[in-house]
Amino acid sequence: MPARARGWRAPALLLLALAVIGAGGLLVAALGDHFAVGGGSAPHPPKTGPLPAEVHQRFQQGVMMLHAKQHEHALAAFHRVLALAPDLPEAHVNMGYALLGLKRYDAARQFFEGAIALRTRQHNAYYGLAVALEGLHDLPGAIGAMRSYAHLAKADDPYKRKAEAAIWEWQAATRPASSVK
Repeated sequence: MPARARGWRAPALLLLALAVIGAGGLLVAALGDHFAVGGGSAPHPPKTGPLPAEVHQRFQQGVMMLHAKQHEHALAAFHRVLALAPDLPEAHVNMGYALLGLKRYDAARQFFEGAIALRTRQHNAYYGLAVALEGLHDLPGAIGAMRSYAHLAKADDPYKRKAEAAIWEWQAATRPASSVK
């Protein structure tokens, strides 16, 4: 390939990456606090009032990093959020999703369980917990967590059908071989 043709690739890729990040930033700004990761759930504002500016900024940064599949960077952002606001269930949930991205299923499970302890109706925490339990080969636990998600999710939740399919698949996998026709 001629040197001239190779010379434009790096700047073009950099420009594309900046455009994607910029578009993501605009999306986050437009959606504000209603932008979340995993299980189709929007975060709820904390019960204690508005988030401090740094918590909000780090939270949004973590969400953007999750969407960009930059799980290590998302972990760092959510770690800071949890240092500043340890009772924010949404931060626990998204920390769990970052850990799922790194296939650290047991640590993810702990964060999802922490979110559920803080807010029992945090339905995207049940979805993440189910995925983590599947990764830990605990299909009965995964089925239970996904059933909780499906029960709490709204009828029009875009992840509800996927959850129901996962339940069906996991139930089929846990049936004894003699009962499968």
